[in-house]
Amino acid sequence: MASGGQMFSILRKAAPRLTRDLFTCRHVCKSPRSKKLSKRLFGSSLPRQSTDGASPRPNVAAALLDSATTSRSSSGVKTGYFPVTSDKSVAYWLLGSAASVFGIVVFGGLTRLTESGLSITEWRPVTGSLPPRNAEDWDAEFTKYRSSPEFKLLNPHMTLDEFKSIYYMEWTHRIWGRVVGLSFLLPAAYFIARRKVSALMAGKIVGIAGLIGFQGFLGWWMVKSGLKDDLFAPGSHPRVSQYRLTAHLGTAFLCYTAMLWNGLSILREHKFLADPYHALWRMRTLRSYKLKVFRRSVGALAVLVFCTAMSGGLVAGLDAGLIYNQFPKMGEGWTPPKSELFSDFYSHTSDKSDVWWRNPLENPSLVQLDHRILATTTFTSVMGLWAYTAFSPVVRRMLPPTCKRGMHGVVGFVGLQVALGITTLLYLVPLPLASAHQAGSLALLSSVIILGSRTWFPRRAAKLVRQGYKARATRNATERRSLTSH
Repeated sequence: MASGGQMFSILRKAAPRLTRDLFTCRHVCKSPRSKKLSKRLFGSSLPRQSTDGASPRPNVAAALLDSATTSRSSSGVKTGYFPVTSDKSVAYWLLGSAASVFGIVVFGGLTRLTESGLSITEWRPVTGSLPPRNAEDWDAEFTKYRSSPEFKLLNPHMTLDEFKSIYYMEWTHRIWGRVVGLSFLLPAAYFIARRKVSALMAGKIVGIAGLIGFQGFLGWWMVKSGLKDDLFAPGSHPRVSQYRLTAHLGTAFLCYTAMLWNGLSILREHKFLADPYHALWRMRTLRSYKLKVFRRSVGALAVLVFCTAMSGGLVAGLDAGLIYNQFPKMGEGWTPPKSELFSDFYSHTSDKSDVWWRNPLENPSLVQLDHRILATTTFTSVMGLWAYTAFSPVVRRMLPPTCKRGMHGVVGFVGLQVALGITTLLYLVPLPLASAHQAGSLALLSSVIILGSRTWFPRRAAKLVRQGYKARATRNATERRSLTSH
Protein backbone atom coordinates (compact mmCIF):
# COMPACT_ATOMS: atom_id res chain seq x y z
CA MET A 1 0.00 0.00 0.00
CA ALA A 2 2.87 2.34 0.78
CA SER A 3 4.51 1.75 -2.60
CA GLY A 4 1.16 2.34 -4.31
CA GLY A 5 0.75 5.64 -2.47
CA GLN A 6 4.25 6.73 -3.46
CA MET A 7 3.59 5.80 -7.09
CA PHE A 8 0.33 7.81 -7.05
CA SER A 9 2.16 10.83 -5.62
CA ILE A 10 4.85 10.63 -8.33
CA LEU A 11 2.25 10.39 -11.11
CA ARG A 12 0.31 13.34 -9.69
CA LYS A 13 3.44 15.52 -9.70
CA ALA A 14 4.41 14.44 -13.21
CA ALA A 15 0.90 14.87 -14.71
CA PRO A 16 1.17 18.60 -15.54
CA ARG A 17 4.47 18.17 -17.39
CA LEU A 18 3.30 15.05 -19.20
CA THR A 19 0.17 16.94 -20.28
CA ARG A 20 2.24 19.79 -21.72
CA ASP A 21 4.71 17.48 -23.45
CA LEU A 22 2.27 14.91 -24.86
CA PHE A 23 -0.82 16.97 -25.64
CA THR A 24 0.68 20.16 -27.06
CA CYS A 25 0.40 20.47 -30.83
CA ARG A 26 3.91 21.54 -31.88
CA HIS A 27 2.85 21.88 -35.52
CA VAL A 28 0.16 24.42 -34.71
CA CYS A 29 2.47 26.37 -32.38
CA LYS A 30 5.09 26.64 -35.13
CA SER A 31 2.68 27.35 -37.99
CA PRO A 32 3.09 30.70 -39.81
CA ARG A 33 -0.59 31.53 -39.27
CA SER A 34 -0.28 31.22 -35.49
CA LYS A 35 2.88 33.33 -35.43
CA LYS A 36 1.27 35.94 -37.69
CA LEU A 37 -1.78 36.19 -35.40
CA SER A 38 0.38 36.56 -32.29
CA LYS A 39 2.55 39.21 -33.94
CA ARG A 40 -0.49 41.18 -35.11
CA LEU A 41 -2.03 41.24 -31.63
CA PHE A 42 1.08 41.65 -29.49
CA GLY A 43 3.86 42.66 -31.84
CA SER A 44 7.00 40.62 -31.30
CA SER A 45 6.55 40.49 -27.56
CA LEU A 46 4.97 37.06 -27.06
CA PRO A 47 7.16 35.02 -24.71
CA ARG A 48 8.41 31.67 -25.89
CA GLN A 49 7.83 28.44 -24.03
CA SER A 50 10.28 28.25 -21.16
CA THR A 51 12.78 25.42 -21.33
CA ASP A 52 12.61 24.76 -17.61
CA GLY A 53 8.96 23.64 -17.68
CA ALA A 54 7.54 26.90 -16.29
CA SER A 55 3.86 27.62 -16.68
CA PRO A 56 3.02 29.25 -20.05
CA ARG A 57 0.49 31.55 -18.34
CA PRO A 58 2.50 34.18 -16.46
CA ASN A 59 1.18 36.52 -13.79
CA VAL A 60 1.04 39.62 -15.94
CA ALA A 61 0.41 42.01 -13.06
CA ALA A 62 3.56 40.78 -11.32
CA ALA A 63 5.46 41.01 -14.58
CA LEU A 64 4.41 44.62 -15.02
CA LEU A 65 5.53 45.52 -11.52
CA ASP A 66 8.82 43.63 -11.98
CA SER A 67 9.53 45.42 -15.24
CA ALA A 68 8.76 48.79 -13.71
CA THR A 69 11.03 48.06 -10.75
CA THR A 70 13.81 46.86 -13.04
CA SER A 71 13.62 49.96 -15.24
CA ARG A 72 13.73 52.28 -12.24
CA SER A 73 16.69 50.51 -10.66
CA SER A 74 18.66 50.20 -13.87
CA SER A 75 18.17 53.71 -15.21
CA GLY A 76 17.87 55.59 -11.95
CA VAL A 77 14.96 57.58 -13.40
CA LYS A 78 11.49 57.66 -11.85
CA THR A 79 8.86 56.29 -14.23
CA GLY A 80 5.95 57.74 -12.29
CA TYR A 81 4.50 58.35 -8.88
CA PHE A 82 1.47 56.08 -9.36
CA PRO A 83 1.42 52.34 -10.11
CA VAL A 84 0.38 50.90 -13.44
CA THR A 85 -2.78 49.25 -12.11
CA SER A 86 -5.08 50.17 -9.23
CA ASP A 87 -5.43 47.91 -6.23
CA LYS A 88 -8.48 45.68 -5.91
CA SER A 89 -9.38 47.31 -2.60
CA VAL A 90 -10.03 50.53 -4.51
CA ALA A 91 -12.56 48.69 -6.67
CA TYR A 92 -14.40 47.31 -3.66
CA TRP A 93 -14.44 50.75 -2.05
CA LEU A 94 -15.87 52.34 -5.21
CA LEU A 95 -18.58 49.68 -5.45
CA GLY A 96 -19.44 50.19 -1.77
CA SER A 97 -19.69 53.95 -2.35
CA ALA A 98 -21.95 53.29 -5.32
CA ALA A 99 -24.22 51.17 -3.11
CA SER A 100 -24.40 54.05 -0.60
CA VAL A 101 -25.33 56.49 -3.37
CA PHE A 102 -27.99 54.05 -4.59
CA GLY A 103 -29.48 54.04 -1.09
CA ILE A 104 -29.50 57.81 -0.72
CA VAL A 105 -31.19 58.22 -4.11
CA VAL A 106 -34.01 55.92 -2.99
CA PHE A 107 -34.26 57.66 0.39
CA GLY A 108 -34.28 61.03 -1.36
CA GLY A 109 -37.29 59.87 -3.34
CA LEU A 110 -39.03 58.94 -0.09
CA THR A 111 -38.20 62.37 1.31
CA ARG A 112 -39.86 64.02 -1.67
CA LEU A 113 -42.88 61.70 -1.67
CA THR A 114 -43.55 62.39 2.02
CA GLU A 115 -43.17 66.14 1.35
CA SER A 116 -40.41 66.39 3.94
CA GLY A 117 -37.79 68.14 1.82
CA LEU A 118 -38.82 71.68 2.79
CA SER A 119 -38.96 71.07 6.54
CA ILE A 120 -35.42 72.41 7.12
CA THR A 121 -35.27 75.98 5.86
CA GLU A 122 -31.54 76.59 6.32
CA TRP A 123 -28.37 75.10 4.94
CA ARG A 124 -25.75 74.61 7.63
CA PRO A 125 -23.23 72.00 6.45
CA VAL A 126 -21.40 71.87 9.81
CA THR A 127 -23.67 73.11 12.60
CA GLY A 128 -26.71 71.47 11.01
CA SER A 129 -25.30 68.00 11.56
CA LEU A 130 -27.11 67.68 14.91
CA PRO A 131 -30.91 67.77 15.28
CA PRO A 132 -32.65 69.99 17.87
CA ARG A 133 -31.83 68.73 21.36
CA ASN A 134 -34.47 70.41 23.54
CA ALA A 135 -37.93 71.98 23.38
CA GLU A 136 -36.54 75.46 22.78
CA ASP A 137 -34.56 74.30 19.73
CA TRP A 138 -37.61 72.50 18.35
CA ASP A 139 -39.75 75.62 18.77
CA ALA A 140 -37.15 77.66 16.90
CA GLU A 141 -37.07 75.21 13.98
CA PHE A 142 -40.86 75.00 13.88
CA THR A 143 -41.12 78.79 13.84
CA LYS A 144 -38.85 78.92 10.79
CA TYR A 145 -40.97 76.33 9.03
CA ARG A 146 -44.21 78.20 9.81
CA SER A 147 -42.87 81.15 7.80
CA SER A 148 -42.42 78.98 4.68
CA PRO A 149 -44.96 78.88 1.83
CA GLU A 150 -45.48 75.14 2.31
CA PHE A 151 -46.77 75.60 5.85
CA LYS A 152 -49.00 78.54 4.96
CA LEU A 153 -50.59 76.96 1.89
CA LEU A 154 -50.42 73.23 2.59
CA ASN A 155 -49.90 72.48 6.30
CA PRO A 156 -51.42 75.36 8.32
CA HIS A 157 -52.76 72.94 10.95
CA MET A 158 -49.58 70.89 11.40
CA THR A 159 -48.60 70.15 15.00
CA LEU A 160 -45.09 70.02 16.44
CA ASP A 161 -45.08 66.20 16.54
CA GLU A 162 -46.06 66.02 12.88
CA PHE A 163 -43.32 68.50 12.08
CA LYS A 164 -40.76 66.35 13.86
CA SER A 165 -41.55 63.37 11.63
CA ILE A 166 -40.89 65.25 8.38
CA TYR A 167 -37.93 67.08 9.94
CA TYR A 168 -36.19 63.82 10.76
CA MET A 169 -36.74 62.56 7.21
CA GLU A 170 -34.98 65.57 5.69
CA TRP A 171 -32.30 65.58 8.41
CA THR A 172 -31.52 61.89 7.76
CA HIS A 173 -31.25 62.59 4.05
CA ARG A 174 -28.79 65.41 4.65
CA ILE A 175 -26.73 63.41 7.14
CA TRP A 176 -26.58 60.53 4.71
CA GLY A 177 -25.24 62.94 2.10
CA ARG A 178 -22.48 64.04 4.49
CA VAL A 179 -21.64 60.40 5.20
CA VAL A 180 -21.37 59.71 1.47
CA GLY A 181 -19.01 62.65 1.07
CA LEU A 182 -16.75 61.79 4.02
CA SER A 183 -16.69 58.07 3.27
CA PHE A 184 -15.47 58.98 -0.21
CA LEU A 185 -13.06 61.85 0.47
CA LEU A 186 -11.09 60.26 3.32
CA PRO A 187 -10.44 56.89 1.63
CA ALA A 188 -9.71 58.70 -1.64
CA ALA A 189 -6.99 60.75 0.04
CA TYR A 190 -5.57 57.59 1.62
CA PHE A 191 -5.51 55.58 -1.62
CA ILE A 192 -3.90 58.40 -3.57
CA ALA A 193 -1.31 59.13 -0.85
CA ARG A 194 -0.45 55.43 -0.51
CA ARG A 195 -0.25 55.03 -4.30
CA LYS A 196 -2.95 52.39 -4.47
CA VAL A 197 -4.42 53.83 -7.69
CA SER A 198 -3.10 54.48 -11.16
CA ALA A 199 -2.61 58.04 -12.37
CA LEU A 200 -5.70 57.88 -14.58
CA MET A 201 -7.84 56.47 -11.77
CA ALA A 202 -6.57 59.13 -9.37
CA GLY A 203 -7.84 61.83 -11.72
CA LYS A 204 -11.20 60.10 -12.01
CA ILE A 205 -11.52 59.81 -8.23
CA VAL A 206 -10.80 63.52 -7.81
CA GLY A 207 -13.47 64.25 -10.41
CA ILE A 208 -16.02 62.11 -8.57
CA ALA A 209 -15.17 63.90 -5.31
CA GLY A 210 -15.83 67.24 -6.98
CA LEU A 211 -19.11 65.90 -8.33
CA ILE A 212 -20.18 64.89 -4.81
CA GLY A 213 -19.51 68.40 -3.53
CA PHE A 214 -21.43 69.89 -6.44
CA GLN A 215 -24.29 67.52 -5.66
CA GLY A 216 -24.54 68.92 -2.13
CA PHE A 217 -24.76 72.45 -3.50
CA LEU A 218 -27.46 71.38 -5.97
CA GLY A 219 -29.45 69.85 -3.13
CA TRP A 220 -29.68 73.14 -1.26
CA TRP A 221 -30.26 75.08 -4.49
CA MET A 222 -33.22 72.77 -5.14
CA VAL A 223 -34.67 73.17 -1.64
CA LYS A 224 -34.27 76.93 -1.85
CA SER A 225 -36.58 77.03 -4.87
CA GLY A 226 -39.46 75.77 -2.71
CA LEU A 227 -38.98 78.37 0.03
CA LYS A 228 -39.75 81.44 -2.07
CA ASP A 229 -43.15 82.45 -3.44
CA ASP A 230 -41.69 84.04 -6.57
CA LEU A 231 -40.24 80.76 -7.84
CA PHE A 232 -43.57 79.04 -8.47
CA ALA A 233 -46.96 80.16 -9.77
CA PRO A 234 -49.07 82.11 -7.26
CA GLY A 235 -51.67 79.94 -5.55
CA SER A 236 -50.16 76.68 -6.80
CA HIS A 237 -49.01 73.77 -4.69
CA PRO A 238 -45.63 74.67 -3.05
CA ARG A 239 -42.94 72.54 -4.63
CA VAL A 240 -39.32 72.73 -5.64
CA SER A 241 -38.38 73.62 -9.19
CA GLN A 242 -38.64 70.62 -11.49
CA TYR A 243 -35.51 71.85 -13.28
CA ARG A 244 -33.47 71.86 -10.09
CA LEU A 245 -34.95 68.56 -8.95
CA THR A 246 -33.95 66.92 -12.23
CA ALA A 247 -30.46 68.44 -12.05
CA HIS A 248 -30.09 67.10 -8.50
CA LEU A 249 -31.30 63.66 -9.56
CA GLY A 250 -29.14 63.61 -12.68
CA THR A 251 -25.99 64.48 -10.75
CA ALA A 252 -26.72 61.66 -8.30
CA PHE A 253 -27.11 59.25 -11.22
CA LEU A 254 -23.81 60.43 -12.70
CA CYS A 255 -22.03 59.97 -9.36
CA TYR A 256 -23.40 56.47 -9.02
CA THR A 257 -22.57 55.53 -12.61
CA ALA A 258 -18.99 56.83 -12.30
CA MET A 259 -18.39 54.86 -9.09
CA LEU A 260 -19.92 51.68 -10.51
CA TRP A 261 -18.13 51.89 -13.85
CA ASN A 262 -14.66 52.60 -12.43
CA GLY A 263 -15.01 49.90 -9.77
CA LEU A 264 -15.91 47.36 -12.43
CA SER A 265 -13.05 48.61 -14.64
CA ILE A 266 -10.44 47.90 -11.97
CA LEU A 267 -11.76 44.38 -11.36
CA ARG A 268 -11.91 43.77 -15.09
CA GLU A 269 -8.26 44.79 -15.53
CA HIS A 270 -7.14 42.39 -12.81
CA LYS A 271 -9.19 39.61 -14.35
CA PHE A 272 -7.63 40.19 -17.77
CA LEU A 273 -4.11 40.35 -16.38
CA ALA A 274 -4.59 37.16 -14.36
CA ASP A 275 -5.42 35.20 -17.54
CA PRO A 276 -3.89 37.01 -20.55
CA TYR A 277 -4.56 34.21 -23.01
CA HIS A 278 -8.27 34.32 -22.26
CA ALA A 279 -8.11 38.13 -22.45
CA LEU A 280 -6.49 37.82 -25.89
CA TRP A 281 -9.36 35.84 -27.35
CA ARG A 282 -11.92 37.99 -25.56
CA MET A 283 -10.37 41.09 -27.11
CA ARG A 284 -10.42 39.55 -30.58
CA THR A 285 -14.07 38.59 -30.19
CA LEU A 286 -15.45 41.78 -28.69
CA ARG A 287 -13.53 44.07 -31.04
CA SER A 288 -14.71 42.19 -34.10
CA TYR A 289 -16.57 44.26 -36.66
CA LYS A 290 -19.36 41.66 -36.52
CA LEU A 291 -20.24 42.86 -33.00
CA LYS A 292 -19.94 46.55 -33.84
CA VAL A 293 -23.71 47.04 -33.97
CA PHE A 294 -24.17 45.34 -30.61
CA ARG A 295 -21.44 47.41 -28.94
CA ARG A 296 -22.89 50.68 -30.15
CA SER A 297 -26.43 49.61 -29.30
CA VAL A 298 -25.45 49.01 -25.67
CA GLY A 299 -24.00 52.53 -25.46
CA ALA A 300 -27.11 54.06 -27.03
CA LEU A 301 -29.29 52.05 -24.65
CA ALA A 302 -27.44 53.46 -21.63
CA VAL A 303 -28.08 57.01 -22.86
CA LEU A 304 -31.74 56.21 -23.50
CA VAL A 305 -32.25 54.77 -20.00
CA PHE A 306 -30.63 57.84 -18.44
CA CYS A 307 -32.82 60.23 -20.46
CA THR A 308 -35.95 58.27 -19.49
CA ALA A 309 -34.99 58.52 -15.82
CA MET A 310 -34.47 62.28 -16.15
CA SER A 311 -37.89 62.66 -17.74
CA GLY A 312 -39.20 60.82 -14.68
CA GLY A 313 -37.58 63.55 -12.59
CA LEU A 314 -39.67 66.14 -14.46
CA VAL A 315 -42.77 64.03 -13.84
CA ALA A 316 -42.00 63.92 -10.12
CA GLY A 317 -41.25 67.63 -9.92
CA LEU A 318 -44.57 68.56 -11.55
CA ASP A 319 -46.64 65.82 -9.85
CA ALA A 320 -47.56 64.78 -13.36
CA GLY A 321 -48.19 61.21 -12.23
CA LEU A 322 -51.40 62.31 -10.52
CA ILE A 323 -53.19 63.01 -13.80
CA TYR A 324 -54.29 60.66 -16.58
CA ASN A 325 -54.16 57.59 -14.37
CA GLN A 326 -55.00 55.19 -17.18
CA PHE A 327 -52.85 53.05 -19.42
CA PRO A 328 -52.24 52.81 -22.31
CA LYS A 329 -54.70 55.60 -23.14
CA MET A 330 -54.68 59.09 -21.68
CA GLY A 331 -58.28 60.05 -21.09
CA GLU A 332 -60.48 59.23 -24.04
CA GLY A 333 -57.66 59.01 -26.56
CA TRP A 334 -54.10 57.83 -26.93
CA THR A 335 -52.87 61.36 -26.25
CA PRO A 336 -54.45 64.46 -24.68
CA PRO A 337 -55.85 67.13 -27.03
CA LYS A 338 -53.28 69.17 -28.92
CA SER A 339 -54.56 72.38 -27.35
CA GLU A 340 -53.76 70.93 -23.95
CA LEU A 341 -50.34 69.64 -24.93
CA PHE A 342 -49.17 72.97 -26.34
CA SER A 343 -51.01 75.50 -24.22
CA ASP A 344 -50.27 79.23 -24.25
CA PHE A 345 -50.76 79.21 -20.47
CA TYR A 346 -47.13 78.19 -19.95
CA SER A 347 -45.68 80.93 -22.15
CA HIS A 348 -43.75 83.74 -20.49
CA THR A 349 -43.42 86.00 -23.54
CA SER A 350 -45.93 88.18 -25.30
CA ASP A 351 -45.33 86.65 -28.73
CA LYS A 352 -45.69 83.07 -27.37
CA SER A 353 -42.38 82.10 -28.94
CA ASP A 354 -41.40 79.92 -25.96
CA VAL A 355 -44.45 77.62 -26.14
CA TRP A 356 -42.58 74.93 -28.06
CA TRP A 357 -39.97 74.35 -25.34
CA ARG A 358 -41.77 75.34 -22.13
CA ASN A 359 -44.64 72.89 -22.62
CA PRO A 360 -42.37 69.79 -22.80
CA LEU A 361 -40.71 70.93 -19.55
CA GLU A 362 -43.50 72.62 -17.60
CA ASN A 363 -46.81 71.23 -18.88
CA PRO A 364 -47.70 68.15 -16.76
CA SER A 365 -49.77 66.57 -19.53
CA LEU A 366 -47.02 66.77 -22.12
CA VAL A 367 -44.33 65.82 -19.58
CA GLN A 368 -46.20 62.62 -18.73
CA LEU A 369 -46.74 61.85 -22.42
CA ASP A 370 -43.02 62.33 -23.10
CA HIS A 371 -42.16 59.99 -20.24
CA ARG A 372 -44.54 57.36 -21.60
CA ILE A 373 -42.98 57.64 -25.05
CA LEU A 374 -39.42 57.38 -23.69
CA ALA A 375 -40.32 54.45 -21.45
CA THR A 376 -41.99 52.61 -24.32
CA THR A 377 -38.99 53.31 -26.54
CA THR A 378 -36.64 51.98 -23.88
CA PHE A 379 -38.64 48.78 -23.46
CA THR A 380 -38.87 48.27 -27.22
CA SER A 381 -35.15 48.91 -27.68
CA VAL A 382 -34.20 46.42 -24.98
CA MET A 383 -36.41 43.72 -26.45
CA GLY A 384 -35.14 44.47 -29.94
CA LEU A 385 -31.51 44.19 -28.81
CA TRP A 386 -32.30 40.93 -27.04
CA ALA A 387 -33.95 39.56 -30.20
CA TYR A 388 -30.85 40.60 -32.18
CA THR A 389 -28.59 38.64 -29.84
CA ALA A 390 -30.93 35.64 -29.77
CA PHE A 391 -31.79 35.26 -33.45
CA SER A 392 -28.75 36.61 -35.31
CA PRO A 393 -26.60 33.53 -36.05
CA VAL A 394 -23.35 35.49 -36.10
CA VAL A 395 -23.99 37.43 -32.90
CA ARG A 396 -25.36 34.39 -31.10
CA ARG A 397 -22.22 32.44 -32.00
CA MET A 398 -19.66 35.15 -31.21
CA LEU A 399 -21.16 36.85 -28.15
CA PRO A 400 -19.51 35.59 -24.94
CA PRO A 401 -21.73 33.90 -22.33
CA THR A 402 -21.17 36.72 -19.82
CA CYS A 403 -22.62 39.23 -22.31
CA LYS A 404 -25.61 36.98 -22.94
CA ARG A 405 -26.31 36.75 -19.22
CA GLY A 406 -25.95 40.51 -18.92
CA MET A 407 -28.48 40.97 -21.72
CA HIS A 408 -30.92 38.69 -19.93
CA GLY A 409 -30.50 40.79 -16.78
CA VAL A 410 -31.36 43.96 -18.69
CA VAL A 411 -34.49 42.29 -20.08
CA GLY A 412 -35.59 41.28 -16.58
CA PHE A 413 -35.04 44.73 -15.10
CA VAL A 414 -36.79 46.57 -17.92
CA GLY A 415 -39.82 44.30 -17.58
CA LEU A 416 -39.95 44.91 -13.84
CA GLN A 417 -39.57 48.66 -14.32
CA VAL A 418 -42.40 48.83 -16.85
CA ALA A 419 -44.68 46.89 -14.50
CA LEU A 420 -43.80 49.21 -11.60
CA GLY A 421 -44.40 52.30 -13.71
CA ILE A 422 -47.83 51.20 -14.92
CA THR A 423 -49.01 50.12 -11.46
CA THR A 424 -47.70 53.35 -9.91
CA LEU A 425 -49.76 55.32 -12.40
CA LEU A 426 -52.91 53.26 -12.05
CA TYR A 427 -52.91 53.41 -8.24
CA LEU A 428 -52.32 57.20 -8.04
CA VAL A 429 -48.63 57.09 -7.03
CA PRO A 430 -48.70 55.21 -3.70
CA LEU A 431 -45.55 55.62 -1.63
CA PRO A 432 -44.18 52.03 -1.84
CA LEU A 433 -44.73 51.67 -5.59
CA ALA A 434 -43.40 55.14 -6.41
CA SER A 435 -40.25 54.52 -4.37
CA ALA A 436 -39.74 51.11 -5.98
CA HIS A 437 -40.21 52.68 -9.42
CA GLN A 438 -37.46 55.20 -8.73
CA ALA A 439 -35.15 52.48 -7.44
CA GLY A 440 -35.98 50.41 -10.51
CA SER A 441 -34.76 53.14 -12.84
CA LEU A 442 -31.34 53.12 -11.18
CA ALA A 443 -31.27 49.32 -11.12
CA LEU A 444 -32.06 49.23 -14.85
CA LEU A 445 -29.26 51.70 -15.57
CA SER A 446 -26.93 49.56 -13.44
CA SER A 447 -27.74 46.46 -15.48
CA VAL A 448 -26.97 48.30 -18.72
CA ILE A 449 -23.67 49.58 -17.30
CA ILE A 450 -22.73 46.06 -16.22
CA LEU A 451 -23.57 44.78 -19.69
CA GLY A 452 -21.37 47.51 -21.13
CA SER A 453 -18.48 46.53 -18.87
CA ARG A 454 -18.70 43.02 -20.30
CA THR A 455 -19.10 44.17 -23.89
CA TRP A 456 -16.58 46.98 -24.35
CA PHE A 457 -12.94 45.89 -24.20
CA PRO A 458 -11.12 49.02 -23.00
CA ARG A 459 -7.95 50.16 -24.72
CA ARG A 460 -6.19 50.53 -21.39
CA ALA A 461 -6.69 46.86 -20.53
CA ALA A 462 -5.45 45.80 -23.97
CA LYS A 463 -2.39 47.99 -23.51
CA LEU A 464 -1.67 46.47 -20.11
CA VAL A 465 -1.89 42.94 -21.51
CA ARG A 466 0.57 43.81 -24.27
CA GLN A 467 2.94 45.42 -21.78
CA GLY A 468 2.69 42.36 -19.57
CA TYR A 469 3.69 40.09 -22.42
CA LYS A 470 6.65 42.30 -23.25
CA ALA A 471 7.76 42.36 -19.63
CA ARG A 472 7.45 38.58 -19.39
CA ALA A 473 9.33 38.08 -22.64
CA THR A 474 12.18 40.27 -21.41
CA ARG A 475 12.36 38.39 -18.13
CA ASN A 476 12.33 35.00 -19.88
CA ALA A 477 15.10 36.09 -22.23
CA THR A 478 17.19 37.24 -19.28
CA GLU A 479 16.66 33.93 -17.51
CA ARG A 480 17.66 31.97 -20.62
CA ARG A 481 20.83 34.01 -21.04
CA SER A 482 21.64 33.44 -17.39
CA LEU A 483 21.15 29.66 -17.71
CA THR A 484 23.25 29.55 -20.90
CA SER A 485 26.13 31.43 -19.29
CA HIS A 486 26.16 28.99 -16.37
